[in-house]
Amino acid sequence: MSIATALPGETVQITTNPITEPFWEAARQRQLVAPRCRSCGHFRLPPTPYCPECQSTDVEWVQLSGAATVYSFAVVHGFPGLPDVTLVPAVVDLPDAPGARLVSNIIDIDPADVEIGMELIVDFHPISDGWILPVFRAVPDARRNES
Repeated sequence: MSIATALPGETVQITTNPITEPFWEAARQRQLVAPRCRSCGHFRLPPTPYCPECQSTDVEWVQLSGAATVYSFAVVHGFPGLPDVTLVPAVVDLPDAPGARLVSNIIDIDPADVEIGMELIVDFHPISDGWILPVFRAVPDARRNES
């Protein structure tokens, strides 16, 4: 059995710009945020310079709870230069930001246990240049805690 992990932090680099920087600055504070149009309320990820629904450039960044569900995922065994790593890249739905989806990784789980619709919670993984990457973990099964 292999457990899904994040890539070693030093191997992950990001590029920011004025449109995406609020997302990354919030992640540095271990907060998950999403941009919402102030004109029509549409959430959008990835961040864009204008709302795809109404073309407004008026945006507010909303702090989210960190809850997510698996929309889609893949299992990757090996990565260039890291043949023993197992990754579970995923597209996650963010219930606090209807319509917004985020591409991330699910970590600390046997890939065989990942399912569409599975509940997740955000966690944060340090990467290069002092940035922090949002990643997700499975929400512990509440039924296991009842016994």
